[in-house]
Amino acid sequence: MDKLKCMEAFVKVAQSGSFVKAANQLGVTRSVVSTRVQQLEDLVNAPLFHRSTRTVRLSEIGEKYYLEAAELINRFDHLIVGMSHAKSAMHGSLRVYMAPGFALSFFNEVLTDFTQQYKDIELEITINDLIVDPVTSGFDIVFQVFPPRGISLIERKIFQINRVMCASPCFIKKYGRPEHPDQLHKYELGFYSNYPERNKLKFLIDKEFKEFSVKPRVSSSSIHLLHDFALTGGAIVCLPTIVARDSLLNNKLIPILVDYPMPRYSLRAVFPANSRNLIKIRGVLDFLIEKVSPLPEWDEALINQGCLSPLIKSFL
Repeated sequence: MDKLKCMEAFVKVAQSGSFVKAANQLGVTRSVVSTRVQQLEDLVNAPLFHRSTRTVRLSEIGEKYYLEAAELINRFDHLIVGMSHAKSAMHGSLRVYMAPGFALSFFNEVLTDFTQQYKDIELEITINDLIVDPVTSGFDIVFQVFPPRGISLIERKIFQINRVMCASPCFIKKYGRPEHPDQLHKYELGFYSNYPERNKLKFLIDKEFKEFSVKPRVSSSSIHLLHDFALTGGAIVCLPTIVARDSLLNNKLIPILVDYPMPRYSLRAVFPANSRNLIKIRGVLDFLIEKVSPLPEWDEALINQGCLSPLIKSFL
């Protein structure tokens, strides 16, 4: 019995949801995969899957130990690839998917440095606000704000994303500004439709986050459209600081409700646990993490200018 091959078969079946697909990925027959999984189940004396004629799903024991098993296989693959391709690991192509807010407000600034440092890596970059599964969509890395869905995915946080309520000087001159979150319902609002809170916002009040319902005049999946909507005096808009930073620092947008910070998100990289490009993926992520601290420099600048509450440092 080859315990490592049995563990690999277990991981492949868990990720694909199929003994046939796992067999195709491993280049063996279905019966071989079935035998290896059965041997592992005999070894641990517990069923790892619930099987039916149509579906295969992890048992309670299988779910409990899948991530550790996948990481074990990944580490082994990483070790073998590193030993055999140490000099050529950072060659080839990567398919990358990222949200426009990240692509146009940060990644574009470091892309030249990356291509100069890694001259033998080709990047195919897709920019979109839709949330996708890198496994089913065929991407090596997906940069997104929200946590991944699916047991076959790994995430790595890059930096924190803070948000700010803001409006143009002409909007404030014409309509004034709210002094407390419970006054937001009196104003025209623009809202990013992909926030998980939907039409709700949370603000830190008396050391705890309190939720307020809002009814936006304009909702959009484009954070840059909302940014421009705010610039032209259309509404008070909730924007990530990575997008609004220049307009705030240049006083083209004025921060609102600074004393009531909102919960932060994290920009994270999501990638398949069984990717054959793990060395390249980790190289890209290490490069990006070196370029920015957990509290990005633009948030430090916004805090220093009074556009962002220093309380957000306690969120780190």
